[in-house]
Amino acid sequence: MKKIVLLMLAFAGFAFAADAEAGELLKAYSVVAAGVGLGLAALGGAIGMGNTAAATIAGTARNPGLGGKLMTTMFIALAMIEAQVIYALVIAMIALYANPFM
Repeated sequence: MKKIVLLMLAFAGFAFAADAEAGELLKAYSVVAAGVGLGLAALGGAIGMGNTAAATIAGTARNPGLGGKLMTTMFIALAMIEAQVIYALVIAMIALYANPFM
């Protein structure tokens, strides 16, 4: 992992050394960063949603009388988890179309 980070930093040095191609390379890095960031956000959201659903199913299996309350709480938690992924999507769109570094 350290080698990959150092390689990316080395490429960033080349990007900022050449004035003519700095904008194009910065755009390319923005696309890669948006893709990786959104992928990690989606992965984390999927893991969180899976754990939330598993805990709700286990709670309903232990006490079926609380099933309705647990489902309501689960849907609120899923909405909050999904909101975090949407925030990552918004940041990725800002990095792609309204790049503050350009």
